[in-house]
Amino acid sequence: MMRSSLKFVLYYFKKELGSLPVMLIVGCFLISVSGLSQAPQSWTSAEMYQAIRKLNVLGTVLYVAAHPDDENTRLIAYLSKDRLYRTGYLSLTRGDGGQNLIGNEQGIELGLIRTQELLAARRVDGGEQFFTRAFDFGFSKNHQETFTKWDQEKILSDVVWIVRKFQPDVIITRFPTTGEGGHGHHTGSAILANEAFVAAADPRRFPEQLKFVDTWQPKRVLWNSFNFGGTNLTSPDQFKFDVGGYNPLLGKSYGEIAAESRSQHKSQGFGVPAGRGEALEFFKTTAGEAPLTDLMDGVELGWKKVKGGEAIEKIVDSLATGFDFLRPDKSVKGLVRLYKALESMPAGHWQSRKMAETKTLIAQCSGLFFDATTNEQFAVKTDSIRVNFSFNNRLGVDAILQKVTLAAGNRSDSVFNQPLAKNRNLNYFKVFYIDPSTAETQPYWLEQKMEEGSFNVKDPQLIGNPDVEPSFWMSCLINIEGETFEFTRPVRYKFTDPVKGELYEPLVVIPPLLVTPDETVKMTRDHNNFDGVLKVQAKKRNVSGVVTGNGRSASARPAFEFRPDRVSITDRNGIAEVGYKIKAAGDSEYTFAITSDSIRKASSVSTEEGYRNSFYKDMHEIKYDHIPYINYFTDATVVNRKLDLKIYNKKIGYIIGAGDKVPEALEQMGYEVLLLGSKELSRNNLSQFDAIITGVRAYNTNDWMNTYYNKLMRYVQEGGNLIVQYNTSSNLGPVRAKIGPFPFTIVRTRVTDENAPVSILKPDHPVFNFPNKITPEDFTGWIQERSVYHGSDTTGKYERLIGMTDPGEKQEEGSLLVTKYGKGYFTYTGIVFFRQLPAGVPGAYRLLANIIALNRKKAF
Repeated sequence: MMRSSLKFVLYYFKKELGSLPVMLIVGCFLISVSGLSQAPQSWTSAEMYQAIRKLNVLGTVLYVAAHPDDENTRLIAYLSKDRLYRTGYLSLTRGDGGQNLIGNEQGIELGLIRTQELLAARRVDGGEQFFTRAFDFGFSKNHQETFTKWDQEKILSDVVWIVRKFQPDVIITRFPTTGEGGHGHHTGSAILANEAFVAAADPRRFPEQLKFVDTWQPKRVLWNSFNFGGTNLTSPDQFKFDVGGYNPLLGKSYGEIAAESRSQHKSQGFGVPAGRGEALEFFKTTAGEAPLTDLMDGVELGWKKVKGGEAIEKIVDSLATGFDFLRPDKSVKGLVRLYKALESMPAGHWQSRKMAETKTLIAQCSGLFFDATTNEQFAVKTDSIRVNFSFNNRLGVDAILQKVTLAAGNRSDSVFNQPLAKNRNLNYFKVFYIDPSTAETQPYWLEQKMEEGSFNVKDPQLIGNPDVEPSFWMSCLINIEGETFEFTRPVRYKFTDPVKGELYEPLVVIPPLLVTPDETVKMTRDHNNFDGVLKVQAKKRNVSGVVTGNGRSASARPAFEFRPDRVSITDRNGIAEVGYKIKAAGDSEYTFAITSDSIRKASSVSTEEGYRNSFYKDMHEIKYDHIPYINYFTDATVVNRKLDLKIYNKKIGYIIGAGDKVPEALEQMGYEVLLLGSKELSRNNLSQFDAIITGVRAYNTNDWMNTYYNKLMRYVQEGGNLIVQYNTSSNLGPVRAKIGPFPFTIVRTRVTDENAPVSILKPDHPVFNFPNKITPEDFTGWIQERSVYHGSDTTGKYERLIGMTDPGEKQEEGSLLVTKYGKGYFTYTGIVFFRQLPAGVPGAYRLLANIIALNRKKAF
């Protein structure tokens, strides 16, 4: 197998902009605010009252686990909304290595989705969200394996950094340090939390952090023991308390809030029913002083812990006592006095924290609305963008709008010094130029090349932050009741959907031209010749440039062919570059053909004169209704892998499951693929298909699969070939799904080491001999894992063909089960083809081609 790559680079030419208009509109109509989580948030009076009471609570709890969905949402809701502690969840990873129930995103894309699902969960249960740089590389059976891929000291430094910044009084881990959590990442998260308990207080550990934070010593670390999945690790002698109470201010129990929070994890299919009634949580102390009567035993939770804080406590008590639920604006003067009192205190963690909380309360209780939006989703570098500013003093407090600043690459101020009349809109817009030096809106953890088990982050102060920083901020100075406050809002894209109404989404900075290859991996047989299509998107008018492809070849003069006509060719030291001019207006497509024997990725070389900047970006978009739009950038690179592959049979029906990219890989192999849903299965004569393959978790996600069991079995009996990829053992439809012609059980067994030894149990079987000869070489270069959710033969009707062995374990033989049924074949496989094929692993292609050829229906 030979591997090469070609990077496409686009040079663009810009036009200078003319004058930028400003318009001010003052009206007397109301602005409707609705939509998703990106929309400006207006609190209810109950939420304001809760926030006022919270000003007198100076306690902090940090919950620590490994993945999205590991957190105890009921406990987080109870701690943040009942005890009013500042409560955070530190997920060591973003869940990149899991499975996806709602689409075909994997790896970093799945991590981006789960990041937003966690943030949505925290908006429900009141917690804050943090991450380390650890990458979820897939299931790990023990922490020793985990720490072979996670640099333990690197990830520990992240946990210490977050502990020092967040300053928790108590750390709670979801899992024990002793391995009962069932996942190496789980155990690793508990080990790191307990190590951080000591290291965060030691100035000799990670001293470079002390330029920004102080050392910190939590009071204790507690393990939140559990009883689920058939494992009960709770006991009556453990410290415990009830978190199942009902909050009349919120109109919900903490179990109901927790269910709504947990149900945000939609990519994992974790919708859960609401819980009501008593719910005991159990704890075991793993570091520090054990609690006797309360989680916060020995921790001062009031203003006595801050010098001069007793006076603050009295002011807050007075605000809470006098709060008017129908006129929250009556509390604004008192809140301003509180802010001034806090401002006069010595600087410190709680002083700055409570000042920020008080300022937010002032804005909420006053009913002030202020917003900055655009009508465009993208801010295009070297182009201009209109930003709309809106202000409304809905309750009529004493407020003067002094100045508005757009904080971006170039700052722009608008000075007003204008009183804001009650419930009258002040709207205006300005047009801003987007400088070419402005950075694209990229998740910070994806900016640098990553390691196998972790991301790299250039700015250490960003570590722990959950999300990408908005590219543009509005800053406004508003004088309220005689005191000037600075408020900030991210500039967001706002639009109206005819069904969903007013929606807000992130504003994304992009280059003026984007290059998107039709495929990022090109599999070729017998040679490295390949062709494809480049989609070039112009994101501004009147832009032109040169798109080039370059690569390094083993030969002196690699041959590139571009269509349409080439305009420039350079060949220096084995680097070939070929380009063609474009004058883009909207989207254009260009074909290319590569005829080099071996091309490797190389830096671009340009001989063009007069270009202002160069970009080689491919923008990826992820859109789901339950989370904000996600955009990120990668190099526009096509990787070519040459493999020795023969295929037999031609036409494949693919039953869509939870989402994967196997159909695209099958087409690259040379098969004709027809996607099958319930309608297609009901209408089509299945005999036309040489093989039918079910997508991953098809029986979990499609409750209609049972309807077609008999039809699928007749297809096999009459000579068909049915290949079922993995399903989980739980939630197999509303009734127990029937899958194979003979009963078998799906178990949770998996082989997690991608380099685990593989034994071919029946070397003479066609799976290993036709049309490709499978050898040990075919099991090299695999990624993440070997197999998941094996089949267990309970009838003796299935042939077990492959044995795999994780380190220190017995050989597992359920990853590939095959049986003859009538004239045809049925296969159940837990082998992770859905990971290997998109990654271009040659052995996975060859093995799958042999499984498809089992019934040898038609030569191809």
